Amino acid sequence: MRQRFVPALTLILAIAFAASPLVTSPFSGFDGGQLPVPQDSPPIEPAGYAFAIWGLIYAWLILSAAYGLMRRPDDPAWRAPQLWLCASLAMGVPWLWVANQSAIWATVLIFGMAATAILAVKAAPWFDKWTLQRPIGLYAGWLTAASFVSLGSTATGYGLIAPLPAAILGVLLALGAAAAVQHWLAKSAEYGGAVAWALVAIIVQNGTDDLVVSILAAAGIVVVGAVAIRAFQKHRASLPA
Repeated sequence: MRQRFVPALTLILAIAFAASPLVTSPFSGFDGGQLPVPQDSPPIEPAGYAFAIWGLIYAWLILSAAYGLMRRPDDPAWRAPQLWLCASLAMGVPWLWVANQSAIWATVLIFGMAATAILAVKAAPWFDKWTLQRPIGLYAGWLTAASFVSLGSTATGYGLIAPLPAAILGVLLALGAAAAVQHWLAKSAEYGGAVAWALVAIIVQNGTDDLVVSILAAAGIVVVGAVAIRAFQKHRASLPA
């Protein structure tokens, strides 16, 4: 019974995380009541369609947690990634509520979610890719991109930096962080794929209006993709024959 506690907790938190949009006020960006300088579609934000990725993330995390509870309840290789994932999901469950109250705390919280999700990917074993490593990798990659979007929007909203420089700096920081993490993980192309998905949506959002942001995002897709391919090849070569 004790061995099933962590797998069961992972499933409960995954379900609660997916259900949180149903019980929390909709969140479509930080509003004027939260930020001294109201933001209306700042250039660092991806186009709205990109957030549909949450449907896949929610479903895949629930399926992964259910599989872990039913088929891997006693597997020690699952325990460390599940513990890190639980930490991330525990912060994720109230995130929408926090985001509707405070841009600063929402930004702090999403960076914590991203960091613990990345550690969960790192701890995931090389086997059970589709049922453990890949769903967490997708989740961690999207959170990495979302963290810097939140940071840029908040910094602009408090008048610390203008919207365009914030977008340029945010994309560069997200790119640097994502490339470094992808190299460190040496696995989980889904991580880089989620970051690339966000970068494509930033291009769609900005188009030629803020061309420098679109160019940087396009370059970021190439860089993150190249790092992901090289990391995958290195990881595959290190696996036992």
